[in-house]
Amino acid sequence: MPAVIYEVQGHIALLTLNRPESLNALNLAMIDDLRAATARAAFDPAVRVVVLRGAGEHFMAGGDLKWFREQLAMPPQERQPRFEALIAAVHDSILNLKGMNKPVIAAVQGAVAGFGLSLMMAADLAVAADNAYFTLAYSNIALSPDGGATWSLPRQVGLKQAMEIALLGDRFDAVRARELGLVNRVVPPAELDAEALKLARRLAAGPAEALARTKALLNRSLDHSLETQLVAEQRSFAACGAHPDFSEGLAAFFEKRKPAYAKS
Repeated sequence: MPAVIYEVQGHIALLTLNRPESLNALNLAMIDDLRAATARAAFDPAVRVVVLRGAGEHFMAGGDLKWFREQLAMPPQERQPRFEALIAAVHDSILNLKGMNKPVIAAVQGAVAGFGLSLMMAADLAVAADNAYFTLAYSNIALSPDGGATWSLPRQVGLKQAMEIALLGDRFDAVRARELGLVNRVVPPAELDAEALKLARRLAAGPAEALARTKALLNRSLDHSLETQLVAEQRSFAACGAHPDFSEGLAAFFEKRKPAYAKS
């Protein structure tokens, strides 16, 4: 079985982390499969929305610590470049998710730890089951974070809260995650998939060009001056206004009906 299952329902790509016996811990096979699946979703013109989820009762419990323990047999001078290559491969998936021109939804439950939290933060929206628990965890085993956590976390929760989460490595629940702004919605576990798919279908029926441009504007905003962002908004607005989706959206508004945007 693949470590990440890739399937498409309508215009929604479902990427399911598939090592439930190990709480979907990240190993070498999952790194390769996740990189391939996120790239496939990014470039598939039929896919308009991506949903990330975990098989079984957990999203992801971080990296596979058994594999890391095996690496301790190597001398430090050999271990360091091996780890650098490993993390470079891990980061390809984050770049695929953040860079793709379509919304990404994370549906999480159970353990959301280490790279699992980084992966969730790379999504554009997150829905959590009320049994989800979160921890960055790296400091607990004398590692610094990866997966873009140190980029995403201060942007999503503020620097002081990010410092607390990263330095202390404490666990917190789904209610706290929502208070911090890490997740958008909290639902019972039995409703998790339905809620994520409801959001995905809504986005898949929306104006793909405008949604893609909105995602890009928001992702770049914190690194831009106001003047630079205003120019980016100006160009994006004009491009959307010249797109056929705008004609349909405006016509639907005046005709008091739901818009029917073109699908790829």
